[in-house]
Amino acid sequence: MINEEKIEHVKPKLGMLEFVALMAFMSSIVALSIDAMLPALNQIGSDLGSESPQYTHMIISIFFLGMAFGQLYYGPYSDTKGRRSAILSGLIVFAIGTVICLFAQSMEVLLVGRVIQAFGVSGPRIASIALIRDQFEGEAMARVMSFIMMVFILVPMVAPAFGKAILLFATWREIFASFLVIGFGLAVWFFSRQPETLPKSKRKPFSLSDLWQSSKYILSHRAVMMYTLSMGCIFGSFLAYLSASQTIFEGFYLQGDMFPLIFATLAFSIGIASFINGTLVMSMGMRKLCSLALYGTIVMSTVFVVATLHYNGLPPLLVTICILFVNFFFIGILFGNLNSLAMMPLGHVAGLGAAITGSLSSAFAVPVALFIGSFVQNDIAPIAIGFLIFSVITLGCFIFAGTGAKQTPVCNTRKITK
Repeated sequence: MINEEKIEHVKPKLGMLEFVALMAFMSSIVALSIDAMLPALNQIGSDLGSESPQYTHMIISIFFLGMAFGQLYYGPYSDTKGRRSAILSGLIVFAIGTVICLFAQSMEVLLVGRVIQAFGVSGPRIASIALIRDQFEGEAMARVMSFIMMVFILVPMVAPAFGKAILLFATWREIFASFLVIGFGLAVWFFSRQPETLPKSKRKPFSLSDLWQSSKYILSHRAVMMYTLSMGCIFGSFLAYLSASQTIFEGFYLQGDMFPLIFATLAFSIGIASFINGTLVMSMGMRKLCSLALYGTIVMSTVFVVATLHYNGLPPLLVTICILFVNFFFIGILFGNLNSLAMMPLGHVAGLGAAITGSLSSAFAVPVALFIGSFVQNDIAPIAIGFLIFSVITLGCFIFAGTGAKQTPVCNTRKITK
């Protein structure tokens, strides 16, 4: 028998627009920490004696590996100590990792700093998702997440240009220094405006037995796991592109000065998708939108593969941009909806649920990205083939998830009231 318990929420000081902006920028520390580094990868590799371009690309991919571990820690932590505490401790760890990167004298030390950075930034990311789930569920959560993604996408659009601008007047080390300033500003904004959404009476005292039971429920929930695997597959192929984007546009296409603009244009496609998703998800539902988006990305990935084969691995720049723009539109539809679908049965363990789904999807995405990236030598065919193979796998996981979507919880749930 399911015990339902109503959650009494503290009414926030800030309105919906400010709430969306704050959650978006709080989550965007992840995107900033990744995308602002892209223009500096060659300089970092040269300064620190990187063994190969693939080794330098680990500055991007290893960040997600650190997040995989960080999310597992901060999920239960946010359920036990509250969302604000998780965000504060995460920002402190993020700052420590940033300082290590700032003064690194070898690639190995820099990569260690990146793992610590990522571990820390998992606190704001996981606590923000749990904070949103405290107040919204189902299509309503997907709608809020879509509008947050609209603001969030501004960061990856401008982050490479931000990093490039710093490089015009300073070095890559000053990019890390800017992370410290931005992190401090976000901390001041958050703690002065956003109340705690998980009252002490609703927090779960840390217990290994409870943690085991909750984890067992999450890991045995077919729909949750299949949606999580879907996120890992589609994000892994996208991460392979992200890690190699500088090599593709600056190395293969010789567009060094135009790289920030090209990157921003492609990121804008995801922003458009988030806006459209936010306006349609309440009427069409998450699964229908995901289904349409999956077939769309499979079609565009097929077109991409055909184009790369026709042009011997390197289509004209405009062709590549157009194909990726449309493909990223469909992928943008998937990002917010798959996450919301995975979280929908997990309101009673939102922090741990966000941790496990985020950690597993990242842990799966990183090897996928590294595998695809290892084939990127002189052309972009591996990126195109990676998109096609893993979008098909994503579709299979998504269809299988539907057969377990109505699985009944086996532990207590809380009824969310707006």
